[in-house]
Amino acid sequence: MRSSSLKIVPIGGLGEIGKNMMVYEYEDDILIVDTGIMFPENDMLGIDYIIPDFQYLIDRADNVRGIIITHGHEDHTGAIAHVLEEFNAPIYATPLTRGLLEVKLARSGLLNSAQLVTVNAGEKVRVGVFEVEFAHVCHSIPDGVALGINTPEGLIVHTGDYKFDHTPVDNWPTDYAKLSEWGGRGVLALLADSTNADTPGWTPSERVIDPAFDEVFRNAEGRILVASFASLISRMEQVAKAAMNHGRKMAFVGTSMRENAKMATQLGYLDLPEDLIVPVEQALNMNPKEVVLMCTGSQGEPTSIMGRLATGRNRQFDVEEGDTIVLSSHPIPGNEESVYRTINKLFQRGANVIYEPIMPVHVSGHASQEEMKLMLHLVRPKFLVPIHGELRHLRQHGKLAEQLGMDPHNIAVVENGTPIEFEDEIMTIGNRIPGGYVFVDGSRVGDVGPAVVRERGNLSRDGFVSLNVLLDKDLVQRRDPHIITRGYVYKDDLADLMLDIDHQVEAVLRQAKQQKGKVDEVDIEKDLEKSIRKLLSEKSRRRPLLFTRVDIV
Repeated sequence: MRSSSLKIVPIGGLGEIGKNMMVYEYEDDILIVDTGIMFPENDMLGIDYIIPDFQYLIDRADNVRGIIITHGHEDHTGAIAHVLEEFNAPIYATPLTRGLLEVKLARSGLLNSAQLVTVNAGEKVRVGVFEVEFAHVCHSIPDGVALGINTPEGLIVHTGDYKFDHTPVDNWPTDYAKLSEWGGRGVLALLADSTNADTPGWTPSERVIDPAFDEVFRNAEGRILVASFASLISRMEQVAKAAMNHGRKMAFVGTSMRENAKMATQLGYLDLPEDLIVPVEQALNMNPKEVVLMCTGSQGEPTSIMGRLATGRNRQFDVEEGDTIVLSSHPIPGNEESVYRTINKLFQRGANVIYEPIMPVHVSGHASQEEMKLMLHLVRPKFLVPIHGELRHLRQHGKLAEQLGMDPHNIAVVENGTPIEFEDEIMTIGNRIPGGYVFVDGSRVGDVGPAVVRERGNLSRDGFVSLNVLLDKDLVQRRDPHIITRGYVYKDDLADLMLDIDHQVEAVLRQAKQQKGKVDEVDIEKDLEKSIRKLLSEKSRRRPLLFTRVDIV
C-alpha cells in the first residue's frame, strides 16, 4: 500500500462486541477514534477486562495527532488510561464525555497530564491532515456524536453508536439535517454501527422505559434497587423522575455511580432536586417503601454491587425479603450466563427481580434494521464498512446495504487488524496485521496471555497433580513419592492414586538404571511426566495439570 493513500485500520470492535478503536492514517498523520474495553468471556478466568492490541500504533507513536471519543460508554472509553500511557496526544470529547473521561483519568492519576479538549456537536476541529465535524446522534447516553472526517481522499462518516429516537429523554434527536448535508456533499465511505443488524424494525425510544418504571415503583412493597451502567446518565434521570412521582428518596451506591452523578449534575446533564438525593447510609435506615438505591452490576460482574449482593458478599447491606431489583440493561453477548446466574441468586435471597424479558426496563441504544437503511439513504456513501459488531452483525449489515442497491464490491466486511485503503475512489483491502486480545489482570496489562488463560481453564476443569521424587545417586528412592492433588480426585481415592503413581515411578527408575551413560534429574523428570500423564489420562479420562520434580542427593 502507498503511504499517500487513506488507510483505515480497525484495531478493535470488528468481529466482536466491545473494545472499539479505529485508526485513520494518511501519510504521517494518524487519528484515533475511541479507545474501548471488552468484558471477558466466561472461559477467560481471572481476567478483569480486555483492551485493544494497539501495537500498530505504538510503532507509529510519533504520528498520532489526536484521539476522538464519540461517547462515554466503557466500550468506547475504558482503555483511555492505557492509551495515554503510550501517546502524548490531545483528546477531543463532548462535555459529558469529557466529564466521564476526567472521572476515569483521575482514578488512574493521569488527569493532570491529559490534554482534554471540549468540542460540541456542530463544531469542527483539525487533527493533522484531517478536519473533523461533529454531529449529534441519539444513543442510550447523552452527548453522543457521529463524525464527518474530511480527508485528502474524500469525506468519511463514522457514526459511532446511534439510533433514530424521535422522543429521546434529553429531547435532543439525532441531527438528520447534518447527516443529509454530508450525503449531499458526497460521502466516500460510511463506517456504521452494526450491533442490531439482525434486529428487524425500529429500536424503541428510551421513553418506553418511563411507564415500566412507573409500574415497578407503584407495585413495589419494599426497597427498590436499580442496577445500571454507571455511565448511563439518562437512566439516572428516569429513575429520579419515578422516585419523585412515588414519594421515594434516591441514593447512589458505589464510587463510580456517585462520581458520575455528581459530574453530570455539575455539567447540567442531570437535574436532580437537592431534597431527592440522600446518602446511602441514611437510605439504609429509612422505611424501605421510601427509598430507591441505584447501583452498578447489571451485567452480573462479580465485583460490582449487584454481583456482591447476589453472593452475600456486600459489606454495607444485604438483599432483604421484599426488595424489588431492576436490572436496567441487556446482557452483553458473552455475559448472558453470569447475568442469569446473578438473577437466580437474587431470587434465592428473596428479591423480586425485574429484567428485560419481564418488563421493558431497558431498550437498546443501537439502530435496528430500518434505522440502518435510513442512515444509508441519508448519507448515500459510495462504500460501506460495517463496524461495531460480531461477524454475523457485520455480514447482515452488508446484506441490508445490498438490498438497497449497493454494489457488493463496495462493501467491506472485515475484522480487526484488516486495513482498508482508499485511493482515487478505489477501495483495496490489505493483509491483516498481527494482533489479538490484551488481557488486563489486576495491575498486569498484557502479561497474562492466552496460554495462561487456557491453563486456568484446565485447572478449573481437571485440577492439578504435583509429584516430587527424592533419589540418591544410585537412583534409589530416599522416601515415598510426595504427591499433592487439588481438584482432581476425592480424598478417599488418593490412596489408590498414590499406589498407582508409586508403581509408575519405580518402572521409570528401572528403565533409567538400564540406560548407558549419565542420567540426570531433567531426563527422569521428562520420562516421569510423560508416563504419569498417560497414567492419569487412562485412569480418569481427564488431563490435570501435572508438575513433576526430581531431586538427586
